[in-house]
Amino acid sequence: MASRILMPAPVCLIENSNGQFMVNHKALQVLITVTQPVVVVAIVGLYRTGKSYLMNRLAQQKTDFSLGSTVQSHTKGIWIWCVSHPNKANHTLILLDTEGLGDVEKGDSKNDTWIFALAVLLSSTFVYNSMGTINQQALDQLHYVTELTDKIKTKSSTSTEEMNDSMEFGSLFPDFVWTVRDFLLELKINGQAITSDQYLENALKVKKGPRDEGLGPSEEARMCIQKFFVNRKCFIFVPPADTKKLQHLDKLHDDELDVDFVENTKNFCDYIYNEAKAKTLPGGGMVNGPRLGNLILNYVEAITSGDIPCMENAVLALAELENSAAVQKALTLYEELMTQKVQFPTETIQKLLDIHAICKREATQVFVRDSFKDMNQKFQTKLEIQVEAKLDDFQKQNERESIDRCTALLQDIFSPLEEDMKQNAFFKPGGYSVFLQKKQELIYKYRQQPKKGIQAEKTLEEYLKSKQTVADAINQADKMLTAKEKKMKEQQRKTKATVAAVRKLKILQRRLEQIKLEKKKRKQEQLRKMVANMEAQRRQMLAEQEREQARRLEEQAQLLQEQQRQLIAQQTLHIQRLEAQLRHSHSSDDCIIL
Repeated sequence: MASRILMPAPVCLIENSNGQFMVNHKALQVLITVTQPVVVVAIVGLYRTGKSYLMNRLAQQKTDFSLGSTVQSHTKGIWIWCVSHPNKANHTLILLDTEGLGDVEKGDSKNDTWIFALAVLLSSTFVYNSMGTINQQALDQLHYVTELTDKIKTKSSTSTEEMNDSMEFGSLFPDFVWTVRDFLLELKINGQAITSDQYLENALKVKKGPRDEGLGPSEEARMCIQKFFVNRKCFIFVPPADTKKLQHLDKLHDDELDVDFVENTKNFCDYIYNEAKAKTLPGGGMVNGPRLGNLILNYVEAITSGDIPCMENAVLALAELENSAAVQKALTLYEELMTQKVQFPTETIQKLLDIHAICKREATQVFVRDSFKDMNQKFQTKLEIQVEAKLDDFQKQNERESIDRCTALLQDIFSPLEEDMKQNAFFKPGGYSVFLQKKQELIYKYRQQPKKGIQAEKTLEEYLKSKQTVADAINQADKMLTAKEKKMKEQQRKTKATVAAVRKLKILQRRLEQIKLEKKKRKQEQLRKMVANMEAQRRQMLAEQEREQARRLEEQAQLLQEQQRQLIAQQTLHIQRLEAQLRHSHSSDDCIIL
């Protein structure tokens, strides 16, 4: 799996110029972008022992790490290269190549010791590169390890016993890998074949006891390596090629190198890829690029100030920095969420508090995720205090938004009423009642408007209070004008009553005259009617007499006619008898005797 290069080439991380260390902030800017856990592999060793070659191979490149040929002599220190980890997903492999130890041009071994100490402090796997064999001379040259207790503190306490607690150093120090270059011996002890790891452990055996006097540098180095570096590994490398080709080692292809050297290099790289652990902090916190950058700043600052780098202080400083950043990040998230979720103004305080609880919970989760060693929840408490302060700001904003909204509504809704007030429309009898009625109608209209917020009634109350003077003036004017109007009305009523009485008297007089006239007319009419009745009665009597006379005449005529009829009937009957007798006489021969 090929590494994805996160840097186009290595950059100087810690410059060592004229014996002074200085952190390159451009390199830190790159580290800030590395948010994944980092596997930090640092390599130290004597000047020109082939360290850069191994680091190039770890980066799966050939020539980028090359301090001896591409960097000016006054630019020393530690160089960094960040690449994507070949085997571990979501991890970054950080390679630290250090300037060669024992460079005669420097003339000061103190800087070498600090370079060695920084490589130990910053790495999760520490590679020591040497030439030849692991013998007394090689161990003597590794005297830097014996000075670590003077250059590194695990705790801020000044107790000598705590400062020199090798067990604690062993738990905090990186894994140790010793690479032996140009190894030409057979791996055998007493005729028995051994592994490279066994070769290392045998070389680290202390020849004298800890109480023996006169321990030499090599014995001290053995003891310190055993105590400080609990996990140890050894790789041996045969010479890569003949001497003529070594000057151009970086340009040689694998088929131009010794087969065993190529195999040894592959084994070394595979081990680093598979076994090298991610960098962790005391207590188990995972290190990423920004955390590593903060550690670098802390350690270098301690060195340049003449102090001793302290792991505990570095972690505390890192915790202070990261937790402060986590607080700010969580607080910023809280503000953003509140701004997104809260629709100002809220109708109730509880609505705002409910949203606050949700946003606070999400912000706290972000803080817990990003925080580091928040002892006694100091920073979480700080976050809660700041969140509550922000809540107070949001509550004030909510009130302001509500006041602004309500004020605008009141100005809009009550503007007709205010215009009437300016025009003195209510300064008339009964005007206060009209004013109150319109005011109540507008209050009802105002209360029906949505999204007024929590200051709706208070703002209304203050608005009405501000208009109370005018309302009182209207009321007072209404009372005065009403009293005057009542007096005028009373006077008008009395005048109307008098006029009405006069009018009523005149009407009564006219009525009496009409009554007299009507009486006179009635008498005349009665007299006329009486005369007419008498005339009618006379005529009726005459008519009745005439009718009676006519009746009598008619009765006499009828009687006469009846008498005539009876006479005629008798005559007719007599004639009929005579005729009968006549017929009878004719029928006989005798004579008729009358």
